[in-house]
This record gives sequence, C-alpha cells and structure tokens, in this order.
Amino acid sequence: MTCASPTVTVRLFAVAREAAGSAELQVRPGMLDVVVAELAAALPAGFARVLAVSSLVSDGVRLDPKQSIPIPAGAVIDVLPPFAGG
Repeated sequence: MTCASPTVTVRLFAVAREAAGSAELQVRPGMLDVVVAELAAALPAGFARVLAVSSLVSDGVRLDPKQSIPIPAGAVIDVLPPFAGG
C-alpha cells in the first residue's frame, strides 16, 4: 500500500515482511484502527493473519491496534510478529 506524502512508515519484520512481500510500506496518516484495517485489507490474506497476532510499536511505545488514536504524518510503526527464543 503506497500513497503520496505525507505518510506514515510501517516497518515489517520477520514473517510479517515475508507475508507482505516488503520490508517497509508507506501509508496515509490517520486513526490507528483505520490504518491497521486498511493494511489488512490491502495486502495478501496471510499478512492479515500475521498482523492480527503482531505487536505494533511506535517510538518505543506499544500500540493497541484496536485503539482509535491519531497516527501523524512522519510516524514510524514497527510490526513485530511473535517469535521464540531470546
């Protein structure tokens, strides 16, 4: 999902990157729950499943993907799927 600026950068790690086919996406700023829903709808179904169990982090703060909080232009959201080990 790519759009013109201003944007929010979504960085994808591990299986989230594999499921989306990209390490980084640019999305429109908006309410977090809407941004998450748009990501899930715009990418392959496998990504939506990974996104549903992943942690979202921005500026060191864990985000609740169901919250309707503003995500401003220039923000960076990391999608961290669950992982085993260290």
